[in-house]
Amino acid sequence: MRATLSILLIVVMLALVEGPAVAQQPKKVARIGYIIGSSPRGVNIEAFRQGLRELGYVEGQNIVIEYRYAEGNSGRLPDLATELVRLNVKAIVAAGGSLVIQAAQNATRTIPIVMTGLADPVAWGFIASLNRPGGNITGLSHGGYELIGKRFELLKETVPRASRVAVFWNRQSLAADLVSKEMQAASHALGLQIQSVEVRGPNDLEGEFRAAVKGHAGGLTVGSGPVFSANRTRILDFAATKRLPGVYPWREYVEDGGLMSYAPNLPDEYRRAATYVDKILKGAKPSDLPVEQPTKFEFVINLKTANELHLNIPPDVLM
Repeated sequence: MRATLSILLIVVMLALVEGPAVAQQPKKVARIGYIIGSSPRGVNIEAFRQGLRELGYVEGQNIVIEYRYAEGNSGRLPDLATELVRLNVKAIVAAGGSLVIQAAQNATRTIPIVMTGLADPVAWGFIASLNRPGGNITGLSHGGYELIGKRFELLKETVPRASRVAVFWNRQSLAADLVSKEMQAASHALGLQIQSVEVRGPNDLEGEFRAAVKGHAGGLTVGSGPVFSANRTRILDFAATKRLPGVYPWREYVEDGGLMSYAPNLPDEYRRAATYVDKILKGAKPSDLPVEQPTKFEFVINLKTANELHLNIPPDVLM
């Protein structure tokens, strides 16, 4: 009887010792990378986090995100991408354009890459097709380069007197030839003269601002690359000081004081990127995940800025 009681006591004690140990075993935590050409600020990163939360991911609990920011300096991107590969992340979110995606692709051909912020990934050679990407890259595309022509058209309709438009863009972009071709076709059709303002980095901006003024530009537009996003405030301050009406690639410019923008909803694109990360963490192959394209485009006008510029927005444009 005593032997039986002793055995039962030992079993109970082992259960008390092992029970909490089993309960306290850490949950499996996924580690992913997030690389972007601009700064940590902005609604897009928060939209991505929101998308993860909607899918049940909580940072620090069941997912860890290694953030890397180039702060508008594209020369830093290769090293930042290499850092993420060395951390052996399960996926890399390459946000904000061709140079970011290229840096991630050059760093790894095996770790899945989820791209955002790119117009035509097929034309760039990042994927084989939208339906069957074929490699380690998938994600979201925000439409083709026809948006450039649409922005010129809206600017011309809003500011009919403008005959010369300063275009701030990055000639180093992988899509420079495609962008240039679209700009020339659109400007010719609308009777606009293009003043090409090439910006490679933030140090070029002041000189290019002076060039735009010297060239008597009647309006401006900017590219969608990280060097422009990271220096959005400087660009908008210049436009306001020189009273230049501008059309911009994203609504954030308009919310910060720019005149107007025409683009897909970028925060929604970043939120949707979280669904790709979720599928990849659950075993899906990027080569089998079709690339999404936008179905809705936003035309946003800052009426306060329009009033300050003494612009009467035509009814057709407002509609």
